[in-house]
Amino acid sequence: MEQAGKIKIALAGNPNCGKTTIFNNITGAKQHVGNYPGVTVEKKEGHCSFGGKELLFVDLPGTYSLTARSLDEVVARNVIINEKPDIIVNVLDASNLERNLYLAAQLVELGRPVVVALNMMDIAERMGVKIDLEKLGQQLGAVVVPLIGSKNIGTKDLLVVIADEDKTQNLVNAKVDYGTDVEPYVQELTDAINKTGIIDYPIRWLAVKLLENDSDVVAKVKAMDGMQNIINLASKMRNDLKDKIDLDFYFAQCRHQFAVQAFNHSVIAVGSGDTLSDKIDRVLTHRVLGIPIFLALMWAMFTAVIDIGAYPQEWLDMLFGMLGDWLSNAIADEQIRSLVVDGVVGGVGSVMSFVPLIVILYFFISLLEDTGYMARAAFLIDRVMRAMGLHGKSFIPMILGFGCTVPGIMAARTLDNEKDRLVTIFAAPFMSCGARLPVYTLLIAAFFGASGNGGTVLFGIYLLGIIVAILVAVVLRHTIFKGEKEPFVMELPPYHIPTVKDVLMHMWERSVLYLKKAGTFILGASIIVWFLTAYPMDVEYSRDFEAARTNVEEQVTAQQTTVLQGYGMSSLEDNAALNGMYASMLAAAEAPAEEDAEESAYPAGFAALEAQNPEVYAQALPLYDLKVAADDQIALLDEQEASEKISQSYAASIGHFIEPVIAPLGFDWKIGVGIVACSAAKEVMVSTLATIYSVQADEEDQGNLVTYLQEDPSFNPAVGLALMVFTLLYMPCVAAMAVIKRETNSWKMLFLLNGMCVVLAYVLAFVTYHGALLLGLGA
Repeated sequence: MEQAGKIKIALAGNPNCGKTTIFNNITGAKQHVGNYPGVTVEKKEGHCSFGGKELLFVDLPGTYSLTARSLDEVVARNVIINEKPDIIVNVLDASNLERNLYLAAQLVELGRPVVVALNMMDIAERMGVKIDLEKLGQQLGAVVVPLIGSKNIGTKDLLVVIADEDKTQNLVNAKVDYGTDVEPYVQELTDAINKTGIIDYPIRWLAVKLLENDSDVVAKVKAMDGMQNIINLASKMRNDLKDKIDLDFYFAQCRHQFAVQAFNHSVIAVGSGDTLSDKIDRVLTHRVLGIPIFLALMWAMFTAVIDIGAYPQEWLDMLFGMLGDWLSNAIADEQIRSLVVDGVVGGVGSVMSFVPLIVILYFFISLLEDTGYMARAAFLIDRVMRAMGLHGKSFIPMILGFGCTVPGIMAARTLDNEKDRLVTIFAAPFMSCGARLPVYTLLIAAFFGASGNGGTVLFGIYLLGIIVAILVAVVLRHTIFKGEKEPFVMELPPYHIPTVKDVLMHMWERSVLYLKKAGTFILGASIIVWFLTAYPMDVEYSRDFEAARTNVEEQVTAQQTTVLQGYGMSSLEDNAALNGMYASMLAAAEAPAEEDAEESAYPAGFAALEAQNPEVYAQALPLYDLKVAADDQIALLDEQEASEKISQSYAASIGHFIEPVIAPLGFDWKIGVGIVACSAAKEVMVSTLATIYSVQADEEDQGNLVTYLQEDPSFNPAVGLALMVFTLLYMPCVAAMAVIKRETNSWKMLFLLNGMCVVLAYVLAFVTYHGALLLGLGA
């Protein structure tokens, strides 16, 4: 025990066996549950108190074996070997027991007490599979506990067994028999290692791994002082054995025989006939229909994101607009007001309004993952990727990239071949992560929302990412990362009905990460962009704008006085009816315009005012016209002043510096600032543009970002499409860069990837912009 009353448990199992669901049931940890290999790529821990004892659960990466072929396998076994948990809980899928028992054969060799959590008993029962739990326990030297993790059935029974130290500590692990040719060598090497007295690993397991020539184990033993004779002895034994057995396959074959024997002795009935999953797969994985069905589901998902998400997004946008208006009136200091309203509310608020779309996207991705369909998608795409010389398993990390590039890159650890792993890491950043979604939906709302094609545009940009990722992988696999390719072997888990808890947990986890980013990183970026946009303060204007506005106001007052004198009045107060009509006109002009109102030179409410009193209406109209003309002149002066101020800001200097480079893409200096800022995180493009337009806009004429883009003459649908493509292919965010550096352990690889991303982004954005212009989308 680590300490009195505390038990450390390692939770191990194949991918798709329900291990993480059981972990969540026990600890309440907020961790995503997926139905394909590679979701849990790092060690996760969770605590639970039961029976007066403190239980520490370590959720190991899901893996099919404990060899040194992939990173997740090494991580899983190193936790057990180095940290020496008190108990190993091996989660087995009862509906796929023989396949799962191969990992169990390796776990029992590690010398720790084993408890078997036999999960998915309900599925096994529906399939007609019957298992003798006692015999299975005897075959493994373990206690077997049946569970239905998705319904949280059997969890308490499992905890009872784990907390019963008398039972678990007296367990004697079964032994894998390596046959008469090899067992004498195992015993001799075990005795030799024992005599050194310096090994803290399971001795028999270590001897087997040295004979197996496990690269990770051999390297660790070589690094120990006084172990060279053991290395030499193991090498001599392998030379003796190579003429008797095939060392590359023999040890795996013996473990497989152990698993088959355990299966045959404990399974009473194996079931027969097609399962429901088999029947569904005949349609969803059909050779001809499978990929069209996958693409149709993707199109439906993105259309739903755009169409359903538009309503709560509009509500949030209105809410932040109202908050900005309230703060504008509440904060007296001009600079603080600009910082809070334009920088914080304008920047962060614009990003926050996209939260509903992020939540809806993650909802659909969670459904596809937790039902087991995403594994089928990888299977379907494998045919395409294999034809191009790629590994089908690479598509799994790429699909993960739809949520976030970071776990997508980390999931490449599941690939055994190093070159396949590097190719996957290079391809993953081209998948549209959730951070890019706000940029896409902003531009779609501005330029394609009215056409009703928003979902199709969004689907197209996601599909483009998949195509570019695959093409990049093909080129790299045939050039920089040439070499032998591993066969694609992947288990298709049974279809499941996702639990509400798991789906909500997935959505909550991702949404919280997005909100944290908005509240920290994006907030900081928005403040920096506001500063760069609002400063320097001592701007040299081309004219005295304040004096010009005063002059306009004096002129309109004089002109209105002349009109009133023609009516025989010196001021509006001389005629209550005229004064009331004039005030009503101004109020009607401030009222929101009705969408279905006919086009007219005057606001919709004027017709009713004219009908009330035509004579007074005719007298008030010239006064109103003079006021509107003056307001237009003042608004123009305000726009000119704001334009001159922002054109001399630090942000404009940065934008104008790179504008000549990006001008061929249709991008102006404002987009240039956004490109620089979004190098850190893609959402910052939205907050940057929102801050720039908010600072530039007149305080009395604040609008939302969609409106600003639509009214900006430098923006049009062609620019919008080009910017979406550029955002899709531009280099990954800082967090993803850090993970790429860690996973490749190479600055050279990171710089190569970033350079490739920038070149592809520029070239394809150029092609998109000019192609869109040719199609007439430049207006």
